[in-house]
Amino acid sequence: MTRILFLPTRYFPAISGAELYMQRIAEILKKKYNYLVDIFTSNAIDFKSLRNILGKNLNNKNKYFSNVNGMDVQRFQINYDKEIPEKLKIIKELNELEFLDISDECLLKIIQNGPFLEEIIDKIKNHSISNDYDLVHSTFFPYFNLLLGLLIGNQIKKPTICTPFFHFSNPRYMDDSLIEILRNYDFIIACTNIEKKYLTEKYGINQEKIKVIPMGVDYDEFNKVYKTKYHGYSFKKKFLKNDSKFNMVLYCGYKNYEKGAISVLKAIPFIIEKIKKIYFVFIGPSTNAFNRELSKIKKMSNVRILNFTPDNLTGYFDKKKITAFNETDIYLMPSRTDAFGISFLEAWAAGRPVIGANVGATPEVIRKDIDGLLVEFDNYKDIANKVIKLLKNKRLRKKMGNQGRERVMRNYTWDIIAKQTHDTYIKLIKNNIEKK
Repeated sequence: MTRILFLPTRYFPAISGAELYMQRIAEILKKKYNYLVDIFTSNAIDFKSLRNILGKNLNNKNKYFSNVNGMDVQRFQINYDKEIPEKLKIIKELNELEFLDISDECLLKIIQNGPFLEEIIDKIKNHSISNDYDLVHSTFFPYFNLLLGLLIGNQIKKPTICTPFFHFSNPRYMDDSLIEILRNYDFIIACTNIEKKYLTEKYGINQEKIKVIPMGVDYDEFNKVYKTKYHGYSFKKKFLKNDSKFNMVLYCGYKNYEKGAISVLKAIPFIIEKIKKIYFVFIGPSTNAFNRELSKIKKMSNVRILNFTPDNLTGYFDKKKITAFNETDIYLMPSRTDAFGISFLEAWAAGRPVIGANVGATPEVIRKDIDGLLVEFDNYKDIANKVIKLLKNKRLRKKMGNQGRERVMRNYTWDIIAKQTHDTYIKLIKNNIEKK
């Protein structure tokens, strides 16, 4: 029986594409391939808590603290008390570090990014982590759990694999010293060919140790099941009420500058000049910058905005979210910080056209003028023009949505992605055994 150790930065009820990826892969590997999967993660809920005590953390009384959908989860408290130099000293005392080619500069930055999980470090120091694991899989770049994955793999002499979700179009991730972490992994899963090309050509990582496996989607949740699952529940009738026949534009994701949420807000005045009967729906964690811009836009006349946060939802498959995807006219997320963009798959599964930014991995994910449109990042006039173009052409919206739906069914269900991941694991495990 194959046994895997997963080391995600966070885990549900923390929500982002990386968390969903690890959760769904783990669940399918256990159910369909009879894997034993152990999950070591932090108790962080939001990104702030990865390194700041003022962020949101999960306590052990929460129903999801130690079990999510039948998967056992071990959550470790984040250490906020020690200063960075002391944390570095603790790491450098580990014998396993000697076998890794990682500079002090890289270590310092990884430690600063957090989450610093001293309990796992103690397990490594005391050799109390099981040798029965066949493989260690970590995500995502550039956080501290990537270092933990390498240290554990080195100690138990098992293959290490990383899905970095490398945001190569976001300047905050362009730090050459941090790439040392990825170079030390035995294998890397890239979400797109563009990501793989970037890692090989810019950073010299051997292309033979990188495999492209995209993200996935629970197709039935967003398509077939919806028709009967919610017994006539309608997002538009519930929240738009008398305006339920109005157009609707949906954004779902972290509401910050990099994801394009603020650019969407700035595009709204230009859109409503041409499209009067329209609602804009935002779903996801808010930021101060988003809230400030939102308060400005809401002062305008004829602006209709619905703003939901995770506190308003019950999880990834909340009926408000699912029905919003099914009833929106356009899905809009002009982000520069996605390694793939699960929400594009969710929109396509619901048969909806998408608009993304012409930067990073998105031009590979969205087939321009086939299943969606591309805009210049942070160009809110371009965003407005593309939204208006689609809203004025119902036939084009339907055609693009159908193209996306067909593509998702063929290539992007979680079962397909889990099968590719399983095959990759087995090959790495077999090669490791043969080396011995």
